[in-house]
Amino acid sequence: MLVECYDEKGAEVYELIIKQIFQDLVLGPSVDDLRAFVDPDGPVFILAIKTKKTSSEIKLDEVANLMYNEEENVTKIFIQNENYLPNLLKKLWFMYPREEIYQPNRYEVDLDGDQTDLKDLVIDSPHSNLQRRLYDAIFRILPEGFRIIKDISRDNIVAVVATDELIKDAWLEKAEVYIEELR
Repeated sequence: MLVECYDEKGAEVYELIIKQIFQDLVLGPSVDDLRAFVDPDGPVFILAIKTKKTSSEIKLDEVANLMYNEEENVTKIFIQNENYLPNLLKKLWFMYPREEIYQPNRYEVDLDGDQTDLKDLVIDSPHSNLQRRLYDAIFRILPEGFRIIKDISRDNIVAVVATDELIKDAWLEKAEVYIEELR
């Protein structure tokens, strides 16, 4: 972890803030390295975080069996791993009206029509979940009033430049240097 600031005490304070927030959100084990630049007089805050590799996405056919019943014109989803049931229901409620989703028991979900193409539906994405948690941490870390934010994240590096003014090219260039250092 590297926190740069023209004020040594300011850098120490921000390092403590970052560590505390990462500890509160249990992000430490998921983060490989971090670079931060703080200049309250600039005013700019740059943060680049390299994450560790996450497990792959979980698709519906990995946690459930799908069967289409032609006579009833219903697709039955038989849950094999009920840990993913809340994620499945959330996805289905987003895709279909709730009255079209019938759950006779906790191991079965019925949908009208032939919905067997849902077998490739992503039920859980650890990478997306980690990124969501990192953005939560970033918004807690950012100085109060820094509402102009440019996200320049890529691959497994989450990077933002924040200020309360117009973002300068020099700040974006510094963020790019951090991204390259973390690769």
